[in-house]
Amino acid sequence: MASGTLDNLPKDLRNEIEHLERLFTVDGAKLKEVTNHFVNELEKGLSVQGGSIPMNPTWVMSFPDGNETGTYLALDMGGTNLRVCQVTLTETKSEFDIIQSKYRMPEELKTGHAEELWEYIADCLMQFIETHHGDPTKLDALPLGFTFSYPATQNYIDEGILQRWTKGFDIAGVEGHNVVPMFEAALQRRGVPIKLTALINDTTGTLIASAYTDPKMRIGCIFGTGCNAAYMENCGSIPKLAHMNLPPDMPMAINCEWGAFDNEHKVLPRTPYDVIIDKDSPRPGQQSFEKMVAGLYLGEIFRLVLVDLHDNQDIKIFPSQDIAKLRKAYSLDSSFLSLIEEDPFENLSETSELFQTKLGITPTGPELELIRRTAELIGTRAARLSACGVAAISKKKGYKECHVGADGSVFNKYPNFKARGAQALREILDWPEKADSKEDDPIEILAAEDGSGVGAALIAALTMQRIKQGNMHGILHPENFRTTESLPA
Repeated sequence: MASGTLDNLPKDLRNEIEHLERLFTVDGAKLKEVTNHFVNELEKGLSVQGGSIPMNPTWVMSFPDGNETGTYLALDMGGTNLRVCQVTLTETKSEFDIIQSKYRMPEELKTGHAEELWEYIADCLMQFIETHHGDPTKLDALPLGFTFSYPATQNYIDEGILQRWTKGFDIAGVEGHNVVPMFEAALQRRGVPIKLTALINDTTGTLIASAYTDPKMRIGCIFGTGCNAAYMENCGSIPKLAHMNLPPDMPMAINCEWGAFDNEHKVLPRTPYDVIIDKDSPRPGQQSFEKMVAGLYLGEIFRLVLVDLHDNQDIKIFPSQDIAKLRKAYSLDSSFLSLIEEDPFENLSETSELFQTKLGITPTGPELELIRRTAELIGTRAARLSACGVAAISKKKGYKECHVGADGSVFNKYPNFKARGAQALREILDWPEKADSKEDDPIEILAAEDGSGVGAALIAALTMQRIKQGNMHGILHPENFRTTESLPA
């Protein structure tokens, strides 16, 4: 612990902290067990029978080599913003220029009619084109990569059948349908000179954008509100695509959707608090891995622990204080835990202030120690379990040395997440201790490039490139590609 020691605490609090440590600590042996099961589940997801992890083929069929050129549009449809980018891949290897605009996603559109949503997106694209290219009637159709980060089935790169809405969207008549014709119809009605070249997931974009600037990149990950990974598989190792007779050594990017790992609850070390989170969630029994490692849930696990210690345990923390605000589900997010872990003061005065202003609770000194240790335990467990997924892909693919591009709020902002993940990889993969602390790890998790913007544009470029070379696998509408060239730079 950063501040104080357990020895100074009252015995009941000390016992409670030791109990929480037993619940939340994941040792090296358990990490290895989780990783080995993860490898098997990745394999199962690629099989004809399938498994909990969907392992979706994306029809992105090569890494960039850094020599791609041209100008492409990218559209990123998030829960709060719509981002439109123009990405120019320059003549200089692995370099790009980007112009981008953000448009607010109006809340009423998220539960309105489908046509209104697509019309609004078409309007934003038209506005962007008019700003940067002038008269749209004088332009040829511009190639667009569309980052649609909602669970979707992709039998083709220019198709996406929405499985279910997330991020607060709930628009009737879209789930179970291909979103591309709806989007294209709105573009047509508005006269927007755009041809959709590729529909992508942000995780696949993260993999491709990171590989463009760093040839050692092999895996793309998101550790944010949710969690996911993408990597490049050989078609010969994807039994569920065997009927397509693709060349066995042809690459295929796989969007794992690995938040669903261990939905059967065979290996993940769940605590009673994890069980409650799952039971009270909108979809019990789904996204088991995500519920233990993703930003959306870390604050809620922490909140449940504190409410339990106030209500049910012998120690009764925050006695005779009103904890009504703490009782509100999902009122604390992972940034709340970040602030606790970042508190630099011996007496944890920032944490005390945080509890007073946000929750109306004034913790005692010993209670602050318990709060700090609980946050550390939950944050450390998330980082260590996250490393199991990276280790599993590395083991499956036989990667001894590579870079992993990671994005998302937890990876970028949560204190010590990177260092804890790196330590877990060392334990799982049995790396020897470093002779020099500055030495790189064999497998390094680094900050990724912009997946939903640059990644989407690159995938549009790679798709057009492979079509020119005659690789038409996974293209639903080849006729759309005959006239589409990249924009004049």
